[in-house]
Amino acid sequence: MPVKVGDRAPDFSLPDQDRNIRKLSDYRGKKVVLAFFPGAFTSVCTKEMCTFRDSLSQFSKLNAEVIGISVNDPFTLKAFAEHNKLGFTLLSDYSREVSKRYSGVHEDFLGMKGYSVAKRSVFIVDRDGVVRYAWISEDPAKEPDYREVEEALVKIS
Repeated sequence: MPVKVGDRAPDFSLPDQDRNIRKLSDYRGKKVVLAFFPGAFTSVCTKEMCTFRDSLSQFSKLNAEVIGISVNDPFTLKAFAEHNKLGFTLLSDYSREVSKRYSGVHEDFLGMKGYSVAKRSVFIVDRDGVVRYAWISEDPAKEPDYREVEEALVKIS
């Protein structure tokens, strides 16, 4: 069952693009935008992550951190972050455990038997670790409503 608004955000430990272990609880005291995406270097995912990149100054003013999460390995995520000059943390959920817990995965993605990816989704976690916004798409080509994400951040004190 996916994470819903009002739930305590499940903590996790995942390697970032530099293979450092990051925990959600490390960000307690800040608002966090968790952006799950199917795969690095794909067109829609690149557009989504670059849109978040282009909004980083606004997120910073709102005391919010952006964290991208995909099933790609840390090495691919590092190349993706550098190529797109993302400037925020990307986490590798190579085991798919966190993706399954938060939003679920697309099984046999694009007809590739046995290959699963995170569903495109966005969660905003408040300073106390409570989910205040949740958006999950069953359509991997659909991007989040970026304005809605920003408005949700503004509403969180």
